[in-house]
Amino acid sequence: MSNITPKCHFCNECRGTGCISELPGTGGIRKNINFQLNCSDWDIYPRTEISDEELFKLKAPKIRLAPITGGCENIGYAIEEQYYFDMIEACCRANIALSIGDGCPDIKLKSGIAAVEKNKAKAAVFIKPYANKKIIERAEWASDIAEIVGIDIDAYNIITMRNLVSLEKKNAELLAEIKQYVNNVLKVPFALKGIFTMQDIELVKAVKPDIVAISNHGGRVDNRTGSTIDFLAEHNDILKQNCGELWIDGGIRKKRDLCVASYFGAKEVMIARPLISALCKDGINGVKDYIEKTYS
Repeated sequence: MSNITPKCHFCNECRGTGCISELPGTGGIRKNINFQLNCSDWDIYPRTEISDEELFKLKAPKIRLAPITGGCENIGYAIEEQYYFDMIEACCRANIALSIGDGCPDIKLKSGIAAVEKNKAKAAVFIKPYANKKIIERAEWASDIAEIVGIDIDAYNIITMRNLVSLEKKNAELLAEIKQYVNNVLKVPFALKGIFTMQDIELVKAVKPDIVAISNHGGRVDNRTGSTIDFLAEHNDILKQNCGELWIDGGIRKKRDLCVASYFGAKEVMIARPLISALCKDGINGVKDYIEKTYS
């Protein structure tokens, strides 16, 4: 596509080897360690006697675009707004569920909202952990297109967000206030995204969100070393007891990964980098082609 100088290296398989530590860009922290673990660890689960034949009989979770922002600095678009319109249209053509995220400046969230509106669609809207007043303001911006509103609770640890905006480490009381607003005023489900530590589990137990999304932002968050599937496998029981649905993202590269996610109770999976690669390499229809070829 002529308006892109892609940051993606178009590796034969997206497993975190071609963009080591490229932030901004598509890389991750500490030489992509969590990015790489996210991809590799799906292959070691489940650690039981269930066969792959039985695994493939499970109902696959819904596929959803992960909330991706930074069209210029992270992806390589010349015009920030164009990325959101291209990606949302591509995902609508691929018939996968939508998410949008926010960032700095506000044009990132507003462009995502406009792109969803243009396609007459709905999306999960994930907002950074600002002060609650600002979260509510931004949720109101998205109220017409939001099917779900969530907080990226770990985003204060995203390296590229530091020194750009004021973000908070949320406690249960602050999150409960947002949940009440989302459920009672916007009347949509409330999600906590970025669940990846034992402290996060305690928040889930206290807040009891409608949706828990296990995520380490594709290895871009500086908290601990590990993979999202490892976290799901270890903690899915306690999480399922304290939320309505489990979602997961990170390293999902083949149909078997979808089945493993389903085995551990995930109702949806979110995918980011492979869709960026498909869009940048093959254009609007590239996302549909990738989804059909990889996960069907």
